[in-house]
Amino acid sequence: MGRDGTNIGQKKITALRDNSNYFRMRLIDMGLHVLGHYDSPIMPVMLYNPTKIAAFSRECLKRGLAVVVVGFPAVPILTSRARFCISAGHKREDLDNALEQIDEIADLLKLRYAKSTFG
Repeated sequence: MGRDGTNIGQKKITALRDNSNYFRMRLIDMGLHVLGHYDSPIMPVMLYNPTKIAAFSRECLKRGLAVVVVGFPAVPILTSRARFCISAGHKREDLDNALEQIDEIADLLKLRYAKSTFG
């Protein structure tokens, strides 16, 4: 129990961890190169090629996905990335919809840099 006498905080922490790990595992299963640690709600997805930054951002915007893209000089020139942020409030349906859109973008921009470790 929290100080307020409820378990709302614990439920949100659990939902955040579950959502984060689900999203990360699905991205990895797609063959995307994802940095960071399990349980973290911040998902850096490597784009590598600096010319893919604007294209990735535009494709996400077209599909209604919120993403932050990061390139040089914030990161070394060949380590461009996109960052997705997961919340406890995301429903599984929201995550699946986003993953479906990301899967299409990954095909379009040739972002499958890693082999799947699942399935």
